[in-house]
Amino acid sequence: MAGEIFVLAEHRMSELRDVTFEMLTKGHELAGQLSTQLTAVLLGKDVGGMARELAKWAHKVIYVEGDALKDFNADVYQAVLAELIRERKPALVMIGHTSYGVDVAPSLAVQLGVPIATDCIDLCFEDGQLCVVRQLYGGKVNARARLKKADTYIVTVRQAAFQPGEYGPLNGQVERVECPVKEPPAERKFVEIITPPPGEVDITAADIIVAVGRGIRDKENLPMIEELAKLLGGVVACSRPIVDKGWLPKDRQVGSSGKTVKPKLYLAIGISGAFQHVVGMKDSELIIAINKDPKAPIFRFSDYGIVDDLFKVVPELIKQLEEIKGEA
Repeated sequence: MAGEIFVLAEHRMSELRDVTFEMLTKGHELAGQLSTQLTAVLLGKDVGGMARELAKWAHKVIYVEGDALKDFNADVYQAVLAELIRERKPALVMIGHTSYGVDVAPSLAVQLGVPIATDCIDLCFEDGQLCVVRQLYGGKVNARARLKKADTYIVTVRQAAFQPGEYGPLNGQVERVECPVKEPPAERKFVEIITPPPGEVDITAADIIVAVGRGIRDKENLPMIEELAKLLGGVVACSRPIVDKGWLPKDRQVGSSGKTVKPKLYLAIGISGAFQHVVGMKDSELIIAINKDPKAPIFRFSDYGIVDDLFKVVPELIKQLEEIKGEA
């Protein structure tokens, strides 16, 4: 039997993040392919409750506790993971491609001298070797690569690459391990978490969101989007380029560096669908995209798509909605 599959559970402010369950779902598939076990690895302090939750998703949970793990520190994580990997020799270590993961995984791979692939959207084993799929050219091309043969591989997995599945509670064994690092290194210490001040509109509480991207071209075109949102009874949100240009405030941004939303309707207008944006809206009940590029990645995540110029589509939507409201 091959070595087990490790999934590093990511958590923030005492909550397991979605990418953890996405990786566990793919890890379960790969463990079946290799006829091995799926093991969730959890690092932190007072994380017993999260370990029990993870036991439903994995054959085994190893949770390492200690004062040095109270807050995320890449150096401490690397030291703990390196020791676990050397001792257990897993076939694959899956880490989220997040701000946490990209801070740990590359240096961990170098320390251990094992192959690494980052920002993966799919994984499989062929003849004992790991094959990965990564995206190029803004998500328009999928590149498949085979890593050199090794006993252990490390990958970082893109958020939203996999949907969390339901494969029945596994009631995995839970094993507690004392943290071998007693205190964080002096040169890198956690200070505090700074949360942005609340804005005038809370997009996370909205049932209908009309989101706009760089396809809007100019700030002067935003009133058209605001009018559409008003007619739909929704709020306006945006992708990062709109915030970077100063056209909308930061509290309207959806994505990995903005907010995560789950409205009943998410209307994406002129948004290409970069994964940084998709992770913040992928769980919306209904996603409709308007983009003139038929190959835009946003269409892969949409329930309905309109391939046309938004400056033709949006005015027509406004006209139709006004007529409907006028008849009511």
